[in-house]
Amino acid sequence: MRFKYIILVIILAAYSCGPKKGIVTKKKETTTKKVIVEKESNTEKQFEVNEKPVVQKEKGPRNAVEIYIDQYAHIAKNNMQNHKIPASITLAQGVLESGVGKGRLAVKANNHFGIKCHGWRGAKIYHDDDRSQECFRKYKKVEMSYEDHSEFLTGRKRYASLFELKPDDYKGWAKGLRAAGYATDRKYPQKLISLIERYELYKYDAEVLGKTNSKRKRSSTTIIEGRKKTVTLKKHIVAKGDTLYSLSRLYKTSVEAIKDKNNLKSNDLSVGQQLIIPN
Repeated sequence: MRFKYIILVIILAAYSCGPKKGIVTKKKETTTKKVIVEKESNTEKQFEVNEKPVVQKEKGPRNAVEIYIDQYAHIAKNNMQNHKIPASITLAQGVLESGVGKGRLAVKANNHFGIKCHGWRGAKIYHDDDRSQECFRKYKKVEMSYEDHSEFLTGRKRYASLFELKPDDYKGWAKGLRAAGYATDRKYPQKLISLIERYELYKYDAEVLGKTNSKRKRSSTTIIEGRKKTVTLKKHIVAKGDTLYSLSRLYKTSVEAIKDKNNLKSNDLSVGQQLIIPN
């Protein structure tokens, strides 16, 4: 019996050692966890120090005129080199005559300058202008319209005096085009000049002429930066042949909605007029 009792005491003593080892193990695990936590917190602190927020100015959405200019500026500059017509004038006329590429003649015939047939032997399109269903030139590509515009001006004597102006005299060109009969709208020169100065199209003339430092000041910079850039509005510049009905079909809205949005009293529109299209 004494022998059995001794064995029992030894067994109990052995079991009593187990928890102590377990405690040691737990202490080690606890220590390890603390080290890991400290390392993670150090990493986070380092991340916070290194990752400083970079403040960038957000650019607002580009409007239809700016997109049009970006798309065709290189063609206008090339034509200025070859034909001596200011790139600023070519671009302004393209914007105005084509309704930033969205007018019927531009969409259906790639005609961005409203040039009528006048003995044209190529493809044709008929469109209401000063008179009903007048004949206009039709092109396979927009580039052909730009080239023909240059040839149209250089090939007619009534525009010859324009080429005696300074190559970057866009105001002289704008007034001369109206005087030579390119457009019947009395405000045509002012509309071209307004477009050129608002969108700084004269800088393309300067690039062609090698005048990298244009003397003209950038206009309305402060105003542009101060505009709210989160609001996007559909705008349309009226081209030849546009009517409220055709625009309502194009933008899937109603005539009355367009009139209300623009405070129009009648259905009359003028070329170059800017309309806000309701969403």
